Amino acid sequence: MIRIPPIQCLLTFEALARLRSVTQTGDELNVTPSAVSHRVKQLEQILGTKLFGRADFSLTTEGSEYLAHVREGLGILQRFPSQTATPGRRKLRLAVTPTFARSILLPRLKQFSDAYPEIDLTLQVTIPLLDVVAEDADLMVRFGTGRYADVEHVCLAKDDVSPMASPAFSREHGPFESAQDLDGVPLLRSPLEPWRTWFAAHDLDWPEPTEGSQFNDIGLICDAAAAGMGVGLLRYKLAAPWLDSGALVPLYARRVPSPHAHYLCWRSGTMERWECAAFARWLQQAMG
Repeated sequence: MIRIPPIQCLLTFEALARLRSVTQTGDELNVTPSAVSHRVKQLEQILGTKLFGRADFSLTTEGSEYLAHVREGLGILQRFPSQTATPGRRKLRLAVTPTFARSILLPRLKQFSDAYPEIDLTLQVTIPLLDVVAEDADLMVRFGTGRYADVEHVCLAKDDVSPMASPAFSREHGPFESAQDLDGVPLLRSPLEPWRTWFAAHDLDWPEPTEGSQFNDIGLICDAAAAGMGVGLLRYKLAAPWLDSGALVPLYARRVPSPHAHYLCWRSGTMERWECAAFARWLQQAMG
């Protein structure tokens, strides 16, 4: 007689393979670390094989193969009876703004592919200001106030803004010691990040700039500022690649919270699909 492993053992195995931490797995499943270890040992005894090879919880060959079956089975159980099971690889379509994809998502995406090799992810660019929208996307990353009546959503990350420029521009036009030192300096503009946020935080009654180069993508502002075209009001998380490489430097030490944040959005019923729920959970943890 074939012995079917308890569902709690399968859930624990899937979570531990994904998180690679007994503590985090216990927190997610609301059990103690010792219970996590006990469930995994029980599963290995039932199967008669080792699932994890080393202390870092990397999977054995048998463990990798079994993980795919476990996720497939859990996905089927999660969908039944509202959906018909479709064996094989999972397809997931994500709509994301260009700079978020480049600066935040892509540097982390291999972690997702390694944890969920059976999910094929398709990235689609969306530019809300130009009405470029990926209508068929399963999940969407938006940047805004979070007041989205048309979709369910969860906040992924908030960010701070600060004026940034190339080191050469800073040396030529600086020093920048007070907020008023920006007077007369070319300011790069974007409806995505109005300067009034920074002006108001520094008690400046300056109007929103109406002259100078304007861009509808934050990444383009980063490139323009790095090229010495002017000063951009930029978000630290999105500008990270330029800051890390030294192409951009903050002109002031003070950071001002942006009134907006990045949100993961989806239509009602989307999270019933296992692959969508898995990506949402992974992205929140990756950005936490």
